Amino acid sequence: MPTRKVIIPEGMENIHDTYHYAPAIQVDDTLYLSGQVGRDENLQVVEGAEAQFVQAFENVRKVLDAAGATFDDVVELETWFTESMADLKLFLEVKDRYFTNRYPTWTGFAVKGFSMPGILVEIKCKAVLGLADA
Repeated sequence: MPTRKVIIPEGMENIHDTYHYAPAIQVDDTLYLSGQVGRDENLQVVEGAEAQFVQAFENVRKVLDAAGATFDDVVELETWFTESMADLKLFLEVKDRYFTNRYPTWTGFAVKGFSMPGILVEIKCKAVLGLADA
């Protein structure tokens, strides 16, 4: 029978308690990450495109770390961009700081907006734990 574990990194308890969703769910060796955006632990949106992209990836890292995973374990990456992909080149430069060894599949979307004003991107991942060692 599969096992299910809720992953709530330190500093993300408010997401679980206030908005009633988990930053990630681990089922056996597969980790499903909720979309991460460029906001800090106080849920304040970070200013500037590059800073926001970095913060979103740092939030992904925080969730991966809490589950004992790394970016090398990520097998699927989905990104949603507000309105257009005008900052795509900059986003790719930031993404390549995090995915340096193994590249995941990737799908990108342009959307009308997000749940909080000012958010430019949301990053969602799926990882398989232990792949970094394989």
